[in-house]
Amino acid sequence: MDVIRVDDPADPRLADFVGLTDVALRRRREPEEGMFLAEGEKVVLRAVAAGFRPRAAFLEERWLPGLADALAAAGAPAYVAAPEVLEQVTGYVVHRGALVAMERRPLPEPAELLASSRRLAVLEDVVDHTNLGAVFRSAAALGVDGVLLTPRCADPLYRRSVKVSMGAVFSVPYARAASWPECFDEVTGAGFRLLALTPAPDAVALPDLVPAERDALLLGTEGDGLSARALAAADLRVQIPMEGGIDSLNVAAAAAVAFYALRYAVRQ
Repeated sequence: MDVIRVDDPADPRLADFVGLTDVALRRRREPEEGMFLAEGEKVVLRAVAAGFRPRAAFLEERWLPGLADALAAAGAPAYVAAPEVLEQVTGYVVHRGALVAMERRPLPEPAELLASSRRLAVLEDVVDHTNLGAVFRSAAALGVDGVLLTPRCADPLYRRSVKVSMGAVFSVPYARAASWPECFDEVTGAGFRLLALTPAPDAVALPDLVPAERDALLLGTEGDGLSARALAAADLRVQIPMEGGIDSLNVAAAAAVAFYALRYAVRQ
């Protein structure tokens, strides 16, 4: 493994790590260049364990021992710098002290994901990276087999999503639908019952839901929730009973509650 100590924030070898707070830039660059950023030793090692290959690391000296084996196995260089240099390059204080540029892998086709899943989450236009990462973490913890994203959903491999999910985006299979709302027909055509999560008072309360052999939970975008077309495509509308004058939860919180309810619902 090449260990290269750098003190110049303009060093061109650090190009993968420049401007990490520029969301628009990173959304464009990372998928185009076939890479993503993993931050922190635990997240990096989870990415490597899931089969992603490191291509370069940018880190403080103290994080090198924990990542040395993974970087050496991939033949990836380690650029070591002081915290102030990391901040100048990335645009923020890197609290976990280690960033690794990883190579992306081709996503499975939706049909492949549907064939291998029994309990599925379908996300319609969830655009906030923090919410997306939290949904993936709950999916991993609560027995969801896969996540299907509509075309406008955020990138699960964006640094913020990866960080919030604590690497769950590496362990939960996901696919991105090529078109919307046609993807809903593909889900039901694969034998799933499509459940639309909505605060509508006439929806079936989750504690009363009898699970089907294959259920797909449909979750909507921040603020507006599910579109009228998504609600119309659903086989059944379900809701989380609320108290205290609250009519709905943030999509990430709602996903966790619904995933738990589906996992522990009793078949009749």
